[in-house]
Amino acid sequence: MDTLTRMRAFIDVVEAEGFSAAARKIGRSKALLSKYVRELEDELGALLLNRTTRQFSMTEAGHTYYRRASEIVREVDSLADAVRESSGDVRGRIKLSAPRTFADAPIGQSLIDFAKQYPDIVLDIDLDDRFVDLVEEGFDLAVRISRLENSSLIARRLAPFSVRLCASPELIAKHGMPARAQDLARIPCIVDTNGRGLNNWQFKGDGSDTVSVSVSGPIEVNSPMAARAAAVSGLGFTILPDFIAAPDLDSGRLVTALDDRILSGAGIFAVYPHRRYLPAKVRVFVDFLVQWFKTRESA
Repeated sequence: MDTLTRMRAFIDVVEAEGFSAAARKIGRSKALLSKYVRELEDELGALLLNRTTRQFSMTEAGHTYYRRASEIVREVDSLADAVRESSGDVRGRIKLSAPRTFADAPIGQSLIDFAKQYPDIVLDIDLDDRFVDLVEEGFDLAVRISRLENSSLIARRLAPFSVRLCASPELIAKHGMPARAQDLARIPCIVDTNGRGLNNWQFKGDGSDTVSVSVSGPIEVNSPMAARAAAVSGLGFTILPDFIAAPDLDSGRLVTALDDRILSGAGIFAVYPHRRYLPAKVRVFVDFLVQWFKTRESA
């Protein structure tokens, strides 16, 4: 049995967080994966995983090996992708991180449309609102909805988006429409804890200044959909992506405030690590998303 096969088995087990989960995911037996990992440890002369009846954890050697092995396997796969691409055959598995907001919103249809058009590419989608470490956690790429900060990652802009400060007409009738950002400090607000600023909301000040306002309210939740529902129910002001707020704004269930003070520059990005060879399957996927959003912008 070759080292690369054992290496892949070890990576599968680590990323699935267990032998049983890895076996179900890749369609191999738990016993076979255990055998491969044990043989790899024998070959290296080092323990990579601490095993118990209920869970396992990586040893220090396991962490080191996983980081380098993941890079090696990705390079091998990228080389294979390059050869397949030259023959017009693009296939494989893409490990994608995306926020739940992306998948739950209408723009999540882009993932389904890609899967329909490229049946030989498996989308392994992990929905999580946190910013994952792509290299450390073995992701091929991520979709991020944010203002992109300085990063070692390569980013390709898929589409712009803006946010809205929203509240129900009933809440505004009770507390009044804020005339300036600082007024929010005395009005109930709903905090989406996925946001980088958490309870400190940023707005445009006068000139080039930025104003930070400390807000509070009855609900803090890590979901813009839940924050939207709470705002519609009259519990407070909240900041929502425009593609989440649009239906309620159109119906009048929500209204906006301080539109001229909202910071701009946010977008939807595809981000991926710097690599010598970008896998063909990843390039095809990113190109598809760019075109998908471009078509809807022009519609």
